Amino acid sequence: MTTAAPKLQRSLGLFQSTVLNMIDMVGIGPFVTLPIVMGLLGGMFLYAWIAGAILSLIDAMIWSELGAAYPLAGGSYNFLKEAYGKKGPGRMMSFLYVWQTVIQAPLVAASAAIGFSQYLGYLVHLNKWQAKAVSAAVIIFITFLLYRKIDSIGKIGVLLWTGVLLTLGWIIIGGIANGNFMEPLKNINTDFSWGQLISFVFGQACVKTIYSYLGYYNVCHLGGEIKNPGKNIPASMFISVIGIAILYLAMNISVASVIPWQEIKHWQDNGQNNFVVSTFIERLYGGSAANIATLMILWVALASLFAVMLGYSRVPYAAAVDGAFFKLFGKLHPTKNFPYVSLLVLAGFALVFSLLFRMKHIIDGILAMRIMVQFIGQAIGVTLLRKRNGTLHLPYKMPLYPLPVLLAISMWLFIFYATGITIILSFLLVLTSGLIMYFILARMQKQWPFKNGDEII
Repeated sequence: MTTAAPKLQRSLGLFQSTVLNMIDMVGIGPFVTLPIVMGLLGGMFLYAWIAGAILSLIDAMIWSELGAAYPLAGGSYNFLKEAYGKKGPGRMMSFLYVWQTVIQAPLVAASAAIGFSQYLGYLVHLNKWQAKAVSAAVIIFITFLLYRKIDSIGKIGVLLWTGVLLTLGWIIIGGIANGNFMEPLKNINTDFSWGQLISFVFGQACVKTIYSYLGYYNVCHLGGEIKNPGKNIPASMFISVIGIAILYLAMNISVASVIPWQEIKHWQDNGQNNFVVSTFIERLYGGSAANIATLMILWVALASLFAVMLGYSRVPYAAAVDGAFFKLFGKLHPTKNFPYVSLLVLAGFALVFSLLFRMKHIIDGILAMRIMVQFIGQAIGVTLLRKRNGTLHLPYKMPLYPLPVLLAISMWLFIFYATGITIILSFLLVLTSGLIMYFILARMQKQWPFKNGDEII
């Protein structure tokens, strides 16, 4: 009697899918980027958070149409392959996406781990090497948590999300109770300038806020494990973006109502105080409460890292199963049915990156690595799919098409420019190495362009 081969199971409903999206989105991002954005824009800081929400919502329309139509493990890997032709340029585009994922997914994980060690510094003084050791230990711990079946992971995700809600809720309620909650909104247009909204500095601020919103599409990477994906994938994304946008805006307003943005900007200009939210709680409730709040922020960082590693470990796995990436990544654990090789490789890179890089460079690099191949590639891809296949079969159709596509491409190009020349050159290096590797493998396997495909666009 032969044993059935292990396979992914559709075990995650709308609630769990939304939870995994939102804990991926929140993470350490808003806690470390909040002071950076205030330092860049001063009283106009809320505009960057609004811009990040708008771009995320527009881009979620593209992800929703693709995710509902192709609910498989790997997300963008499948979308790019389908859009550009399975046996044509789609093989190259999907390979480039997986190649950059093996770099940028560990960067995302490393940013959460570094942020964890930064906030831990409020509780325990850490020198440079101690902080790096903490970052590495956090990645190892999360990898241990993920080394299990998907149904158990859904329950762990809900538990972690409870901590996220309690943390953000405490910050927001604390600001409201202080009595000056609306003050930052009254001053939002102080020194307002339309020119500032299209400036490089505003772009730099948006890079930081969009980093904090990233993750609204995490559910697409888990497409093969989502129940009723045609409805649950789009719904979970829109709920996630709108809910997190409200929480982020409320959190920023709350903090600025207690600690004036001028003071936070002064800290940023002088390289002081990386624990703004902890300081916020300390001013309201004292040192003991601030210690508790810091522990809760650390919980949030762990929750985000958990969701990131869970979702992205499915991407190289999906490509390997499809025969388009290194075969080793396609192995599922024989009893727990999850892509353990993919998880361990990404975790290994994340550990190394957490030891090598600084937070600012990681944030810029994360976005630059994704924009051209993934975000803009998908925006163009959804247009190609509509032209080729029509829309009658689509479980979800984006409203006002093609306006969301045009807006998304324009906004992503602006953000790409704002990452700066050093980061852009780093992206080009990764892209070039990916192209070289693809053409070597394609020639060996006699795939496109060395053999004519039947789906060339």
